[in-house]
Amino acid sequence: MRILIVEQGPYGERIARNIKERCPEDWIVQSFKLTTALPPLIDDPEDFLPTELPPSDLIVFLSETEQSSQLIPDIVAMTGAQGVVAPIDNSQWVPMGLKNQIQRELTAKGISSAFPKTFCTLTEESYGYRHAAESYESDVIADFAKYFGRPKFKITVNPETKIIESVEVERGAPCGSSHHTAEGLIGLHADEAVPKAGLICHHFPCQASMQQEQIDKALYDTLMHLSGYVVNEDVEEQIKPFRTPVRYINPPGQ
Repeated sequence: MRILIVEQGPYGERIARNIKERCPEDWIVQSFKLTTALPPLIDDPEDFLPTELPPSDLIVFLSETEQSSQLIPDIVAMTGAQGVVAPIDNSQWVPMGLKNQIQRELTAKGISSAFPKTFCTLTEESYGYRHAAESYESDVIADFAKYFGRPKFKITVNPETKIIESVEVERGAPCGSSHHTAEGLIGLHADEAVPKAGLICHHFPCQASMQQEQIDKALYDTLMHLSGYVVNEDVEEQIKPFRTPVRYINPPGQ
């Protein structure tokens, strides 16, 4: 697969570096840095894009300014890409109105797109959290999401000591935090694994927004905290059989 990563600053640089380091050997991953000095309305995209961009199957667009997403259709046209992943780890960088506009434009041209909020909610079928999840159909995006997206671990727990002995990352968060979390979980008792897994992820550190917002109809929180929730949910499912059962006290006569 040929991937072109568009980055603007430290947030995108770290994701691009992790994808290049941990992607399958047969992937061709290239990147270019887009300026952050963009006008509110981009009339002439050629003023801000290279004269040529490499042919690509997938665009990973890592915006760090609210204007930059306007350039996605032009980048797609220049590269011949059939899919776009444009994560929303900060809602100020990808305003919902602009996201909807760009997605409609891409769909009209037969281009698949995913705007995962956060990037670490992307799976092979959907993106987003709980009630806010959206499904998609795209082989090229799904191929990417096999390796990068919602964290998926394979945890081995000693059945006698309840200590976590090994953690394999089957799908990692694009920023690289899942491998950091996996290392931090080894040696912990199953009873400690949640919420420590999410805290370790935060301390990577997570670069998602700390602005409170409505994430889905039942959750008002920060996107950084959301990254911890998705980690904890996968870990909880696996260590549940090894946790110490909750003990209840029955008062006399009850």
